[in-house]
Amino acid sequence: MIELFYWPTPNAHKITIFLEETGLPYRIVRLNIRAGDQFKPEFLAISPNNRMPAIVDHEPADGGAPLSLFESGAILEYLGEKTGKFLPPGQREKFGVLQWLYWQMARLGPMAAQNHHFVLYAPERLPYALDRYVKETNRLCGVLDRQLGKTGNFIAGDYSIADMASYPWVVPWKQQAQNLDDFPHVKRWLETIGERAAVRRAYELEAKYRPEPTMTDAERKVLFGKTAAMPNR
Repeated sequence: MIELFYWPTPNAHKITIFLEETGLPYRIVRLNIRAGDQFKPEFLAISPNNRMPAIVDHEPADGGAPLSLFESGAILEYLGEKTGKFLPPGQREKFGVLQWLYWQMARLGPMAAQNHHFVLYAPERLPYALDRYVKETNRLCGVLDRQLGKTGNFIAGDYSIADMASYPWVVPWKQQAQNLDDFPHVKRWLETIGERAAVRRAYELEAKYRPEPTMTDAERKVLFGKTAAMPNR
């Protein structure tokens, strides 16, 4: 059984997609990041970066004690190796997938997240920040579009953890001020993945755990006001 510490964000969707695709038994532990659950000592013992998702695998592949992991990319790679699914065994094919997983972790995710922050959450409109992150998200969508134009239906050839990682960060393209008509291969890819039954089941969880649309000042402080000097307050 896998415990998944979850709140409905793109990074959490990556893991529920994988779990639904493979049928691995899992249990969701609701982690209310607006209330500060991510700063509780018991969660910090699992995820020292106080971010979710994180997992505890009570039946790890090595048969040892329960294994905890944080960082969605590491979790996907671990689960892919554990199950032998969506991460090919051959060296060339495996690293063909991993390079795009790491691209998502290092580029698409962080840039789209900053886009979301300044478009949706910043208390004031900052033209330079908006221009910077909207344009960088656009550039990255172009990178993805060109790759999909070469490979066909999926990022690294066959459907893989690279697709599961990137898909949730492209789903909110409207909020990112993008136009999918500029990226026909991305548009087709989104439609193809969105039709998968496992992906639909993963996103159905969002409705169950979705927070209130309006964020209070106290919740905003929890999410965006922390420093190293006050990790647990």
